[in-house]
Amino acid sequence: MRRVLTPSTAAAVVAAAALLCVAFTAGVAAAPDTGAVPSASASGPGTPGATPSASADECGPGDGTELVGCWNGTHYEESVDFAETDGLNESQLSALTDLTMARVEHVRQRPFKRDVPVETVTRSEYVNDTASGNGSEAFRRWNDQVWEALFVVGDDTNANDEIDSVFGGAVSGFYSPAQDRIVIVVPDGESPDIDPSTLAHELLHAMQDQYHDLTRPRYVGATQDGDLAVDGIVEGEAVHVEERYAARCADNWTCAEAPEGGGGGGDGADFNFGILQTVLQPYGDGALYVRELRAEGGWAAVNETMNDPPTSTAEVIHRNPDYEEGNVTFENSATEGWETYPDQGVDGAETAGEASMFVMFWYQSLEYRYAVLEPDATVRQNVQIHLDTEADLRTRATYNYAHPVTGGWAGDELYPYRNGDRDGYVWATEWQTEADAAAFRDAYVRMLAAHGDGEYARGTVYEIGEESDFPGAYGVERDGTSVTITHAPSPEGVLELRPEADLALPDANGTDGGDGNDGGDGDGNSSDGGDGTDGGDGNGSGDTDGDDGNGSGGTDGDDGNGSGDTDDSTPGFGVAAAVAALAALGLLARRSA
Repeated sequence: MRRVLTPSTAAAVVAAAALLCVAFTAGVAAAPDTGAVPSASASGPGTPGATPSASADECGPGDGTELVGCWNGTHYEESVDFAETDGLNESQLSALTDLTMARVEHVRQRPFKRDVPVETVTRSEYVNDTASGNGSEAFRRWNDQVWEALFVVGDDTNANDEIDSVFGGAVSGFYSPAQDRIVIVVPDGESPDIDPSTLAHELLHAMQDQYHDLTRPRYVGATQDGDLAVDGIVEGEAVHVEERYAARCADNWTCAEAPEGGGGGGDGADFNFGILQTVLQPYGDGALYVRELRAEGGWAAVNETMNDPPTSTAEVIHRNPDYEEGNVTFENSATEGWETYPDQGVDGAETAGEASMFVMFWYQSLEYRYAVLEPDATVRQNVQIHLDTEADLRTRATYNYAHPVTGGWAGDELYPYRNGDRDGYVWATEWQTEADAAAFRDAYVRMLAAHGDGEYARGTVYEIGEESDFPGAYGVERDGTSVTITHAPSPEGVLELRPEADLALPDANGTDGGDGNDGGDGDGNSSDGGDGTDGGDGNGSGDTDGDDGNGSGGTDGDDGNGSGDTDDSTPGFGVAAAVAALAALGLLARRSA
């Protein structure tokens, strides 16, 4: 089965989790209930899906699968009694694993069925084992178009190499259902210290596998959005248990100290933050989703959702198991030799989904300093949208993926095309309401015009020059609740891909300021500058800095989006802060088939 977000690996299926210390969240208070674990008397029949933990007197050598909170004679209330400053030897690692298994049982209120081997591998060994070779040449070319369509990986950059770099540099541990073992990634040339959070997280994956069999097809989504959605429950439960585990460590358990330097995370400066923030979505939103499931229906509700995983990131973002999707209608009408990839994705199509679409627009502010999500706000305020969340987690940052521009998602199908050495795509999207479709369309037009060097003319194919990371021609059409985006190297190519499109070549219809499909709203931004006669993207009012045209009177020579801001930083997420924070994360999901 195809994989978009993950590099290839020797293991058949891998569930990965990671290090959970976040630089800019130190000191954040734990959210309510993160550490509360009912006592044995409180976790009986009245708590759905819960099993009482054994007392210390009940836990003896040889006890394991019969009791909760006791593994191989180790009780969850015991303490680590060896120094870890020089790394763990084999017997110490075994003892730490037994204790952590007993504690995970107590927190999750469910027993393990069998032992879980834990091994260590150096960062360089892990990178060598997982690098490159991600699928066929056809897959790699197809996948390049997916990430170019998301404006996250540029035309001259290999998306699969970018993905390999993210996973190779940030993963700090993984569980392999195919091999029933945990592998912890440690720094090169150092003794194998292990972060207790990483170990607890991966042991929860092992428990999931023992009860649900993570090798089943339902735990690998057929699309990018489907895969992230499944991770919302798989990784969400692991993070939720880890949250409660960490709270107990802070309260009354003696726990091993996390290794200095984060336990083997790679160099955050090498990450593509767009890819990174896309794959982080299940860890934050998923944990909050599981928290709500358990609050409403106990562990039984979590078990039920594991058996019937979410199908879209929208369901996890909005924590709505009944989230309704719409029907995406698309017919391949391409001419002049353009072909899809019928053996890739789902009949040639990828579904990006709400999380990836949000990151697409947000990334323009972080990487390119374009205000796309909210054009009347500054670039730094647009970056902050992703960082402002209503709920906190103790062990990691939570990120916001909900915004009106993408919050009305109802479905999408992205079809990469090829024609000799030419590449293109048609992206059909569906939205809950016409207003949702218009909001998405307007934001997409803002993004195009920000990367381009001229105004956006309605009803006309738009061109972006070769100096951009995303050169070529783009057609954007809205019809009611549907928005269709077509991309090719040239305007003529756009009309070859969609000959029925109500679009004209750039010089055929003038620059009349709208596409005729949005009720005369010009380029979707009539309230902030009409068709953009200032030479920017049509979102500015009197800006004179000649940059992206999204500000009001910005003369600081920077991004034209602020009033007098003169630096490149953003609150809580400047360039240096972003590198430091994300380098500390090391918490990427990873399952490949």
